[in-house]
Amino acid sequence: MVGLSLDDDRWPRHGGQAAALLARFGLPHDQPLIDFSANLNPLGPPAWVPERLAELAAGLAHYPDPGYPRAREAIARHEGVAVEQVLLTNGGAEAIFLTAALHPGGRAAVLQPSFGEYTRACAAHGLAVSSLAMTAPDFRLDPEAVEARLGDCDLLFLCRPNNPTGTLSPWMAVETLLGMARRQNCRVVIDEAFIDFVDAPGERLSPLLAGFDNLILLRSLTKLYTLPGLRLGYVLAGEETMRRLQDHQPPWSVNHLAAELVEDLLADEDFLVRTQAWLREERPRFQSRLASLGLEVMPSQANFCLVRQNTGPAAADALLGRLLHAGILARHTHDFSGLDGSWLRLALRGRADNDRLFAALAAEISP
Repeated sequence: MVGLSLDDDRWPRHGGQAAALLARFGLPHDQPLIDFSANLNPLGPPAWVPERLAELAAGLAHYPDPGYPRAREAIARHEGVAVEQVLLTNGGAEAIFLTAALHPGGRAAVLQPSFGEYTRACAAHGLAVSSLAMTAPDFRLDPEAVEARLGDCDLLFLCRPNNPTGTLSPWMAVETLLGMARRQNCRVVIDEAFIDFVDAPGERLSPLLAGFDNLILLRSLTKLYTLPGLRLGYVLAGEETMRRLQDHQPPWSVNHLAAELVEDLLADEDFLVRTQAWLREERPRFQSRLASLGLEVMPSQANFCLVRQNTGPAAADALLGRLLHAGILARHTHDFSGLDGSWLRLALRGRADNDRLFAALAAEISP
């Protein structure tokens, strides 16, 4: 099978985009698929969401308050910060682009491999971007190595847990990095879109905002609550940074339904407890079963795993195609710097779906 090129415009940039892959591999557009390419919580959305959205529909005839006070106050309580440190955004993507807008025409660095929207956001605002590779083979954050290459960067992007590796940079390493970056007048943007899937208390970096005015935290409510169509995220930062971010955000960026749902989502503690209980049971089983099939599995703290056969990108492309024929949609890694397409990313789903994945892999991987 022919390998796929990074320059191929039919190669999707995100998970959950089956049409381009089906066309590439000669499969019908209506091929039934189980989607392991999008990193969403299989337990969601919470059961009460449709009824609540129906109740909120009457408000669609009015403009929302552009300051979104109820949503921001709920987030501030949840995160233990001042409401002035919270900005509601139209998904995590808008949050990323707003942070890049702080330094138009400047310089940025992205710790790689990582989410491609950081680079795209920087390009949109004219920032020159440097890629800083995390330490192989475990994609570890090395603050000293980053400092040596940071130069005169205005922004540094780090994903934690990292997409696509699932690795979690240790708190102390992040704190060290923040101090180094502050001495060089560099803002550090840390995307914690998957932090709710980490099975360890106290890993959220919100407390560091009090000591580091160069820290910007990005969060998403899309992944945990399985609401990708609603677009809902937020930024946490110091008050001065927040004022500058607000200057770049269009008015009414977040729609009424999304904004009014925030308080209810954050109040549903039972949903988070059930999600974490599912992860504690299914994530170790998921990784163990994948490893038992002879795959190299990157230990993950998120709701997805990075795997490979360790035989190069052509083999990964071939496996991706065979899985598609078997009704399994995986995420390629051609557009992740440093992975070269040799890996596949697989999201955790419900047990029955995961078992179908294992069976398909067992049938397709050569002994």
